[in-house]
Amino acid sequence: MSFFEVFDPAFQSFVMGNAPVKEISSGYDWVEGPVWFGGMNCLLFSDIPNNRILRWIPGVGTSIFRAPSNFANGHTRDWQGRLVSCEHGTRRVTRTEHDGTITVIADSYEGKRLNSPNDVIVASDGAIWFSDPHYGIMTDYEGQKAEQELPCHVYRVDPSGDIRAVLTDFNCPNGLVFSPDEKRLYVADTGRMFTDDPQHIRAFDVGADWRLSGGDVFHSINPGCADGMRVDTDGNLWSSARDGVHCIAPDGHLMGKILVPQTVSNLCFGGRGKHQLFITATTSVYAISLNRKGI
Repeated sequence: MSFFEVFDPAFQSFVMGNAPVKEISSGYDWVEGPVWFGGMNCLLFSDIPNNRILRWIPGVGTSIFRAPSNFANGHTRDWQGRLVSCEHGTRRVTRTEHDGTITVIADSYEGKRLNSPNDVIVASDGAIWFSDPHYGIMTDYEGQKAEQELPCHVYRVDPSGDIRAVLTDFNCPNGLVFSPDEKRLYVADTGRMFTDDPQHIRAFDVGADWRLSGGDVFHSINPGCADGMRVDTDGNLWSSARDGVHCIAPDGHLMGKILVPQTVSNLCFGGRGKHQLFITATTSVYAISLNRKGI
């Protein structure tokens, strides 16, 4: 059985024929938001409809990390190693402190409630960037159905706590990630629910004071669309897709695919050398070892 499709010969050096795609945890409804904690040798991920965050430990298995989770979706870690989470149910972004207490990073903008924060990253200056589509308030499946008070934007919360809408021309922004040098920001637009909006990845140049310019379409995933994304140390973009994970070169061409039997929602690098790719896909979590290192 082949786990890969190669479109650029360079991709052959990224993958290893004896390193399979392995299902490491299953039995969920819609898994999302994987994040690796090296110091604790564990992976956290969200089972959104079941309102919980799970923890997987190699050789041990999966247990509940937090339930209820306020229908948490995407997660990341900040530069102090703390968990930063997007919560659909409370329509906010939070940080879990080292003592377990919860700090609210953002829950409103200009006096109106956020929609349902989806994905989040932390820049080298400590600012927190997150996408705020409407998916968690459109139905009761991934949160609670509620009125949408704001358009679907990308926000930046600087270390002082000031929040600013930095990208305002998306239908529904979703996954986001910086290039290794933070000179480029990739943002996926997965479109509004119940519409036929275009779905693609856009790329923005990051200038002085974190100001963004550009925004042309960088790549369109086929089949499916980009949801969660990560980059490796050479700046290659690894994106979720309907048929697995697609590896896209910095110039936008498709290098290869890792084939997964379920629709992929998100992914992250982890493991002892950041050489393992953890993949959340519909009802299961998968892992594969690569000849790549993630950021």
